[in-house]
Amino acid sequence: MQCAAVEAIPEPWPLNPSDWPLSAALLIIDMQRDFCEPGGYIASMGYGVEHVDPLIPRIAAVRHRMERFGAKIIYTREGHRPDLADLTPQKAARSRRGGAEIGAPGPLGRFLVRGEPGWDIIPQLSPGNNDIVIDKPGYSAFHATDLEQILRVHGVRCLVLCGVTTDVCVHSTLRAAIDLGFDCLVLEDCCAATVAEHHTSAIGTIATEGGIFGSVTSSKSLLAATENLQDLDAF
Repeated sequence: MQCAAVEAIPEPWPLNPSDWPLSAALLIIDMQRDFCEPGGYIASMGYGVEHVDPLIPRIAAVRHRMERFGAKIIYTREGHRPDLADLTPQKAARSRRGGAEIGAPGPLGRFLVRGEPGWDIIPQLSPGNNDIVIDKPGYSAFHATDLEQILRVHGVRCLVLCGVTTDVCVHSTLRAAIDLGFDCLVLEDCCAATVAEHHTSAIGTIATEGGIFGSVTSSKSLLAATENLQDLDAF
């Protein structure tokens, strides 16, 4: 079965309608406690995290819908080894200047360290048993991970991206995916940045030059395109 094309900017998505939905995956990027909750890494740098709250029910709705028609659900988590052996000096210095040094103790454990409470996905979006989790040391989910291999093995050609932050990890992952030939769709109302203007700018660059970094839409448009599948089991 094939879904209706998703209304998007600069044109309906995906480029090849036959790829949708069975060759699609949802990437839920870095919806971790360190990025989304008070006391986490982002909040400890002095940024508010209230912008994340509206994303959660929208991402949950998209995740549920895509899961029902058999799309792969993939989460990413940014974090480093407990011994920080994979933390570059540049990234360490940048976090130190920002006021929340990676590896330093915080209210949710050591900032951005694997295995600490703050490193895990927020409970409202906990991965299911069949979901895939990619642990990454950098901003792009393709850097130093097996994400591309997993996508190729499962025949994924279309990616729907959401999560935080729009201008850093979402955009870094998006740009890498475009260079690798994936057809990408960003859900602008399911992403957020620490600075609102950065979210707006990052979203604005995607559809320029005829969709240089893919396409942009809302969760509402994606749900509308898949409405006829809402009562079907995965196939």
